[in-house]
Amino acid sequence: MQQRLGVNIDHVATLRNARGGAYPDPVRAALMAQDAGADGITAHLREDRRHIRDADIAALMDAIDIPLNFEMAATDEMQAIALRTRPHAVCLVPEKRQERTTEGGLDVAGDQARLRDYIAPLRDAGARVSLFIGHEPAQIEAAAAIGAAVVELHTGHYCDLHAAGDFAGRDTELAALQSGAALAADLGLEVHAGHGLSFETVAPIAAIPSVMELNIGHFLISEAVFMGLGPAIAQMRAQMQAARGA
Repeated sequence: MQQRLGVNIDHVATLRNARGGAYPDPVRAALMAQDAGADGITAHLREDRRHIRDADIAALMDAIDIPLNFEMAATDEMQAIALRTRPHAVCLVPEKRQERTTEGGLDVAGDQARLRDYIAPLRDAGARVSLFIGHEPAQIEAAAAIGAAVVELHTGHYCDLHAAGDFAGRDTELAALQSGAALAADLGLEVHAGHGLSFETVAPIAAIPSVMELNIGHFLISEAVFMGLGPAIAQMRAQMQAARGA
């Protein structure tokens, strides 16, 4: 099966909100990504609404024909929105108001009982529940224990080490991601990965056999400034496929 590419359109909304108007429209970006071959659209509705807004989620649900992956914190407010809008997938992420972007994985092992109860109504409503976590075995085992369908492994540290030129550290982190992905698959979880991936860093992650989907946003939106969103998605897809074939 071809590895899927989900495109996160959050930072189209970031640019829109910087000016306070209606442009650029994240829904238009989602439709362009769909036309360019994206397999899904990811949007993170943060508590402070710094990029995606409630109206964007409703508009995305109406406009796109591919699955919406609704990223959200595990709060009562977000659960109510997810149950009302019923996206294809819900990805629970840690969220701190002061962070620029998601800094690490969800602590499922430390919050197992609450998260088991939290995801139950989402599962009952038909959403595929994903947990954005690190590669630590305890977190992966906890995700399986509470009944999640998917884990998305946080690749941000791997990308940061690459950017810093710490290639030994990067390779150690890659090995840990490979082991984590294998463990998750053995436990019956579907494995996704994402955060910080670029043309320079995507191939080794795409090559992990059990990783079925990559979710990439900031880099693709940034690259679209120079080459257009469709060509950026096409190039990312080509690199993923080449890595998968190798």
